[in-house]
Amino acid sequence: MSKVKNKSVIVTGAGSGIGKTVAQQFAENGAKVICADIKGAEESAKAIQDDGGTAIGVHLDVTQLDSWKEAKEKAISEFGSVDVLCNIAGISEAVDIVDLEENDFDNMININLKGTFFGMKTVLPEFVKNESGKIVNIGSLAAHVGLTGLPSYSASKGGVIAMSRQAAVEYAPKNIQINVVSPGIIETPILANNPPEVTKEFTDATPAGRLGKPEEIASMVLYLSSDESDFVTGQVIKVDGGWGSK
Repeated sequence: MSKVKNKSVIVTGAGSGIGKTVAQQFAENGAKVICADIKGAEESAKAIQDDGGTAIGVHLDVTQLDSWKEAKEKAISEFGSVDVLCNIAGISEAVDIVDLEENDFDNMININLKGTFFGMKTVLPEFVKNESGKIVNIGSLAAHVGLTGLPSYSASKGGVIAMSRQAAVEYAPKNIQINVVSPGIIETPILANNPPEVTKEFTDATPAGRLGKPEEIASMVLYLSSDESDFVTGQVIKVDGGWGSK
């Protein structure tokens, strides 16, 4: 997708999983990537560099506003601007709502929802100054349908969707597009921790008859970050093999 070429892109959660794949696909399409994560960012950036791409690794704790400011300044210092923010970083934990501890609920909200808020808060002034910019946030199937044992995760991702829609409307007149990608069940290292019967249950529940691949999420993120999506904003796009349409 050549229309992300030379864009300066912050990708959070780039140390592993979907975030790492997103960062790699941006680099393969000519973007300048800021791989940001609490761990693994430097390794992901080096892998991109070794493949001939342009990237730097930045330590980022998404729950700390000062850490966000440092990451933004590093991106501007290295590449001259920030053109795209992809909020991929997030955590998930399965637990019944009556067994969910307050601290664990707060941690989920802090990383998944507040982390996304801090990212938007940090880059939007830069986008306003440049009169353009794109933000892609990550929702989840769990924000659209009831999934057993995910009360805090569902709440955090539902909040991401609502906040993204609000900001998209507010910033559309400023030539800033904000969208959400809601993945279904995706083949990532985390999924390997599930018992085989759980993975089979997820697969059987997906109308497409298989689980998603990180590359399929990354492709949608790239489209929403490209010049081809300039008239697309405030949208929540499900990449879930049809599960959310049942």
